[in-house]
Amino acid sequence: MKFVAFERAKQGTGASRRLRITGRTPGIVYGGAAEPQLIELDHNALWHALKKEAFHSSVLDMELNGAENKVLLRDVQMHPYKQQILHIDFQRVDATTKLHMKVPLHFVGEENSPAIKTDGCIANHVVTEIDVLCLPSDLPEFITVDLSGLHKGMSLRLADISLPKGVSAVTHGKNNPVVVSAVVVAAAETPAPDAAAAAAAPAAPAAKGKGKK
Repeated sequence: MKFVAFERAKQGTGASRRLRITGRTPGIVYGGAAEPQLIELDHNALWHALKKEAFHSSVLDMELNGAENKVLLRDVQMHPYKQQILHIDFQRVDATTKLHMKVPLHFVGEENSPAIKTDGCIANHVVTEIDVLCLPSDLPEFITVDLSGLHKGMSLRLADISLPKGVSAVTHGKNNPVVVSAVVVAAAETPAPDAAAAAAAPAAPAAKGKGKK
């Protein structure tokens, strides 16, 4: 995914505030052998880019001064109540150094799962992204999790997921965590047979009293 950045000459709170007034967002690019570089981006273009999953989880092509740079999104600072991006950080990517990144999971095949299709279950997505370690060239935009073989009472763990070539999962000490499980949906309570019959039976007519002769 490609975006355009521009060099930023001034820094400081006042300079950043004036920059935002003009519709630009201040940012920085750091990492690698080069010094950190101040940049600015068009706010509206950046706002729309941030809505795309790939902007958060893949290696980005940043055009700066006519040159292309490989970077990763590392931090975004948002205004507490306005729809405004206050600052953004990118990290330069070294093609020979492995990355530690969070990659989203895309769940497919739920409609073909016996647990969901016939057993009245739902797929409980315990996690929606996983940490991975890989070279920049191997970083996937997302990882697909096939649920078509999910049965009632069954769980899929991290070891059950097929990772792309060159990608390994980082578990942070957790031993093969659960990714998704089939959970039975609680059926609505039905009234007891005696209570149901009593409710359905018509009310008996009141007995007529005997009149005077």
